Amino acid sequence: MDTSISINKLSKTFGKTAVLKEVDLQVAGGEIFGLIGPSGSGKTTLVKMIVGIDSPSGGMVEVLGKQVPNLSLLQDIGYMAQSDALYPELTGRENLRFFASLYKMNQVLLKERLAYAADLVQLTDELGKKVAAYSGGMKRRLSLAIALVHDPQILILDEPTVGIDPELRLSIWNELMLLKRQQGKTIIVTTHVMDEAEKCDRIAMVREGGILATGTPDELKAAYGAVDLEGVFLQAGRGAQ
Repeated sequence: MDTSISINKLSKTFGKTAVLKEVDLQVAGGEIFGLIGPSGSGKTTLVKMIVGIDSPSGGMVEVLGKQVPNLSLLQDIGYMAQSDALYPELTGRENLRFFASLYKMNQVLLKERLAYAADLVQLTDELGKKVAAYSGGMKRRLSLAIALVHDPQILILDEPTVGIDPELRLSIWNELMLLKRQQGKTIIVTTHVMDEAEKCDRIAMVREGGILATGTPDELKAAYGAVDLEGVFLQAGRGAQ
Protein backbone atom coordinates (compact mmCIF):
# COMPACT_ATOMS: atom_id res chain seq x y z
CA MET A 1 0.00 0.00 0.00
CA ASP A 2 1.06 3.60 -0.60
CA THR A 3 2.30 5.65 2.33
CA SER A 4 -0.39 8.14 3.31
CA ILE A 5 1.47 9.87 6.15
CA SER A 6 5.23 10.06 6.52
CA ILE A 7 6.86 11.40 9.69
CA ASN A 8 10.62 11.84 9.76
CA LYS A 9 12.76 12.86 12.77
CA LEU A 10 9.89 14.91 14.16
CA SER A 11 10.72 16.88 17.32
CA LYS A 12 8.89 19.44 19.41
CA THR A 13 10.17 21.40 22.38
CA PHE A 14 8.46 23.90 24.65
CA GLY A 15 11.22 25.87 26.31
CA LYS A 16 13.62 23.25 27.62
CA THR A 17 11.02 20.48 27.64
CA ALA A 18 11.15 17.96 24.78
CA VAL A 19 7.57 16.84 24.05
CA LEU A 20 8.48 14.82 20.93
CA LYS A 21 11.89 13.29 20.32
CA GLU A 22 12.83 12.52 16.70
CA VAL A 23 9.71 10.48 15.94
CA ASP A 24 9.74 8.35 12.78
CA LEU A 25 6.45 6.83 11.57
CA GLN A 26 4.93 5.68 8.31
CA VAL A 27 1.15 5.25 8.01
CA ALA A 28 -0.12 3.31 5.00
CA GLY A 29 -3.11 4.41 3.00
CA GLY A 30 -6.29 2.61 4.03
CA GLU A 31 -5.24 1.46 7.49
CA ILE A 32 -6.40 2.21 11.01
CA PHE A 33 -3.32 3.29 12.91
CA GLY A 34 -3.41 3.67 16.69
CA LEU A 35 -1.24 5.95 18.80
CA ILE A 36 -1.29 4.33 22.21
CA GLY A 37 -0.03 5.82 25.44
CA PRO A 38 -0.92 7.55 28.70
CA SER A 39 -1.92 11.19 29.04
CA GLY A 40 1.09 13.46 28.57
CA SER A 41 2.99 10.98 26.41
CA GLY A 42 2.98 13.26 23.33
CA LYS A 43 0.09 11.73 21.33
CA THR A 44 -1.93 14.94 21.03
CA THR A 45 1.11 17.01 20.07
CA LEU A 46 1.93 14.45 17.39
CA VAL A 47 -1.53 14.52 15.80
CA LYS A 48 -1.57 18.33 15.87
CA MET A 49 1.65 18.24 13.85
CA ILE A 50 0.10 15.86 11.32
CA VAL A 51 -2.91 18.14 10.89
CA GLY A 52 -0.69 21.22 10.64
CA ILE A 53 -2.12 23.00 13.70
CA ASP A 54 1.28 23.07 15.39
CA SER A 55 4.72 23.43 13.84
CA PRO A 56 7.68 21.17 14.64
CA SER A 57 10.95 22.22 16.21
CA GLY A 58 12.68 19.76 13.90
CA GLY A 59 11.90 17.11 11.31
CA MET A 60 9.08 16.89 8.78
CA VAL A 61 5.57 15.59 8.22
CA GLU A 62 4.18 14.71 4.78
CA VAL A 63 0.51 13.92 4.19
CA LEU A 64 -0.54 12.54 0.79
CA GLY A 65 2.86 13.55 -0.55
CA LYS A 66 2.59 17.19 0.59
CA GLN A 67 4.64 18.76 3.33
CA VAL A 68 2.56 19.95 6.30
CA PRO A 69 1.29 22.60 6.92
CA ASN A 70 -0.49 22.95 3.58
CA LEU A 71 -3.88 24.63 3.14
CA SER A 72 -4.70 22.42 0.16
CA LEU A 73 -4.84 19.42 2.54
CA LEU A 74 -7.74 20.77 4.62
CA GLN A 75 -10.35 19.20 2.35
CA ASP A 76 -8.61 15.81 2.70
CA ILE A 77 -8.32 15.72 6.51
CA GLY A 78 -11.01 15.33 9.15
CA TYR A 79 -9.73 16.20 12.61
CA MET A 80 -11.40 15.57 15.94
CA ALA A 81 -9.57 17.33 18.76
CA GLN A 82 -9.34 16.03 22.30
CA SER A 83 -11.16 19.14 23.53
CA ASP A 84 -14.48 19.89 21.85
CA ALA A 85 -14.28 23.11 19.81
CA LEU A 86 -18.00 23.85 19.52
CA TYR A 87 -20.25 26.92 19.69
CA PRO A 88 -22.45 26.36 22.77
CA GLU A 89 -24.93 29.11 21.89
CA LEU A 90 -25.74 27.40 18.58
CA THR A 91 -27.72 24.21 18.10
CA GLY A 92 -26.08 20.95 17.12
CA ARG A 93 -27.46 21.38 13.59
CA GLU A 94 -26.09 24.92 13.32
CA ASN A 95 -22.67 23.76 14.51
CA LEU A 96 -22.61 20.88 12.04
CA ARG A 97 -23.81 23.08 9.16
CA PHE A 98 -21.30 25.83 9.98
CA PHE A 99 -18.29 23.51 9.96
CA ALA A 100 -19.56 21.72 6.84
CA SER A 101 -19.81 25.10 5.07
CA LEU A 102 -16.03 25.47 5.33
CA TYR A 103 -15.61 22.73 2.72
CA LYS A 104 -16.47 22.44 -0.96
CA MET A 105 -19.87 20.74 -1.21
CA ASN A 106 -22.94 21.49 -3.27
CA GLN A 107 -26.30 21.72 -1.49
CA VAL A 108 -27.41 18.18 -2.40
CA LEU A 109 -24.19 16.63 -1.13
CA LEU A 110 -24.21 18.89 1.94
CA LYS A 111 -27.68 17.66 2.91
CA GLU A 112 -26.63 14.02 2.45
CA ARG A 113 -23.45 14.42 4.49
CA LEU A 114 -25.21 16.27 7.33
CA ALA A 115 -27.76 13.46 7.61
CA TYR A 116 -25.09 10.74 7.42
CA ALA A 117 -22.82 12.30 10.06
CA ALA A 118 -25.66 12.97 12.51
CA ASP A 119 -27.06 9.46 12.08
CA LEU A 120 -23.66 7.82 12.57
CA VAL A 121 -23.25 9.34 16.02
CA GLN A 122 -26.95 8.93 16.88
CA LEU A 123 -27.62 12.66 17.27
CA THR A 124 -30.31 13.16 14.61
CA ASP A 125 -33.04 13.73 17.20
CA GLU A 126 -30.87 16.08 19.27
CA LEU A 127 -29.70 18.48 16.55
CA GLY A 128 -32.33 21.09 17.42
CA LYS A 129 -30.97 21.54 20.94
CA LYS A 130 -28.35 24.13 21.83
CA VAL A 131 -24.95 22.59 22.43
CA ALA A 132 -24.85 24.28 25.84
CA ALA A 133 -27.48 21.71 26.88
CA TYR A 134 -25.49 18.73 25.56
CA SER A 135 -23.79 16.26 27.87
CA GLY A 136 -20.06 15.67 27.54
CA GLY A 137 -20.68 12.48 25.56
CA MET A 138 -23.05 14.27 23.17
CA LYS A 139 -20.42 16.94 22.53
CA ARG A 140 -17.87 14.24 21.69
CA ARG A 141 -20.35 12.67 19.29
CA LEU A 142 -21.01 16.02 17.60
CA SER A 143 -17.26 16.63 17.28
CA LEU A 144 -16.90 13.27 15.55
CA ALA A 145 -19.76 14.10 13.17
CA ILE A 146 -18.01 17.38 12.30
CA ALA A 147 -14.76 15.54 11.54
CA LEU A 148 -16.61 13.19 9.17
CA VAL A 149 -19.06 15.57 7.51
CA HIS A 150 -16.95 16.56 4.47
CA ASP A 151 -16.00 12.95 3.62
CA PRO A 152 -12.22 13.35 4.12
CA GLN A 153 -9.72 10.80 2.90
CA ILE A 154 -7.83 10.93 6.20
CA LEU A 155 -9.43 10.92 9.65
CA ILE A 156 -7.38 11.97 12.67
CA LEU A 157 -9.29 11.32 15.88
CA ASP A 158 -7.84 12.29 19.26
CA GLU A 159 -9.47 10.17 21.99
CA PRO A 160 -12.74 9.97 20.00
CA THR A 161 -14.68 7.72 22.38
CA VAL A 162 -13.93 9.35 25.74
CA GLY A 163 -17.21 9.81 27.61
CA ILE A 164 -19.22 7.73 25.12
CA ASP A 165 -21.25 4.76 26.31
CA PRO A 166 -19.96 1.25 25.39
CA GLU A 167 -22.74 0.45 22.90
CA LEU A 168 -22.19 3.61 20.85
CA ARG A 169 -18.41 3.19 21.15
CA LEU A 170 -18.74 -0.23 19.49
CA SER A 171 -21.00 1.26 16.80
CA ILE A 172 -18.47 4.01 16.04
CA TRP A 173 -15.62 1.51 15.77
CA ASN A 174 -17.69 -0.66 13.42
CA GLU A 175 -18.26 2.39 11.22
CA LEU A 176 -14.56 3.28 11.23
CA MET A 177 -13.76 -0.24 10.04
CA LEU A 178 -16.37 0.08 7.28
CA LEU A 179 -14.87 3.41 6.19
CA LYS A 180 -11.49 1.69 5.95
CA ARG A 181 -12.72 -1.41 4.11
CA GLN A 182 -15.29 0.12 1.77
CA GLN A 183 -13.79 3.55 1.09
CA GLY A 184 -10.10 2.99 1.78
CA LYS A 185 -9.88 5.80 4.31
CA THR A 186 -6.77 6.24 6.42
CA ILE A 187 -7.62 6.64 10.09
CA ILE A 188 -5.36 7.64 12.98
CA VAL A 189 -6.80 7.16 16.45
CA THR A 190 -5.19 8.12 19.75
CA THR A 191 -6.32 6.17 22.79
CA HIS A 192 -5.17 4.85 26.14
CA VAL A 193 -7.80 2.08 26.06
CA MET A 194 -6.10 -1.19 25.16
CA ASP A 195 -9.19 -2.96 23.81
CA GLU A 196 -9.51 -0.14 21.25
CA ALA A 197 -5.84 -0.57 20.38
CA GLU A 198 -6.58 -4.21 19.55
CA LYS A 199 -8.98 -3.05 16.81
CA CYS A 200 -6.23 -1.13 14.97
CA ASP A 201 -4.33 -2.59 12.01
CA ARG A 202 -1.07 -1.27 13.44
CA ILE A 203 -0.15 0.69 16.53
CA ALA A 204 2.68 2.81 17.83
CA MET A 205 3.24 2.86 21.58
CA VAL A 206 4.15 6.36 22.72
CA ARG A 207 5.85 7.30 25.97
CA GLU A 208 7.63 10.50 27.02
CA GLY A 209 7.67 11.82 23.47
CA GLY A 210 9.22 8.77 21.86
CA ILE A 211 8.03 5.61 20.12
CA LEU A 212 8.56 2.47 22.20
CA ALA A 213 7.37 -0.04 19.60
CA THR A 214 5.43 -0.23 16.33
CA GLY A 215 3.60 -3.09 14.66
CA THR A 216 0.35 -4.99 14.51
CA PRO A 217 -1.11 -5.94 17.92
CA ASP A 218 -0.34 -9.62 17.25
CA GLU A 219 3.23 -8.87 16.10
CA LEU A 220 3.95 -6.87 19.24
CA LYS A 221 2.48 -9.48 21.59
CA ALA A 222 4.57 -12.17 19.88
CA ALA A 223 7.74 -10.06 19.91
CA TYR A 224 7.47 -9.33 23.63
CA GLY A 225 5.98 -12.66 24.67
CA ALA A 226 2.99 -10.87 26.18
CA VAL A 227 -0.63 -12.01 26.38
CA ASP A 228 -2.02 -8.50 25.95
CA LEU A 229 -0.96 -5.02 24.85
CA GLU A 230 -0.64 -3.77 28.41
CA GLY A 231 2.06 -6.37 28.88
CA VAL A 232 3.78 -5.20 25.69
CA PHE A 233 3.70 -1.59 26.88
CA LEU A 234 5.21 -2.47 30.24
CA GLN A 235 7.98 -4.60 28.74
CA ALA A 236 8.77 -2.12 25.98
CA GLY A 237 8.93 0.63 28.60
CA ARG A 238 11.40 -1.33 30.70
CA GLY A 239 13.56 -1.91 27.64
CA ALA A 240 13.63 1.82 26.91
CA GLN A 241 14.92 2.72 30.36
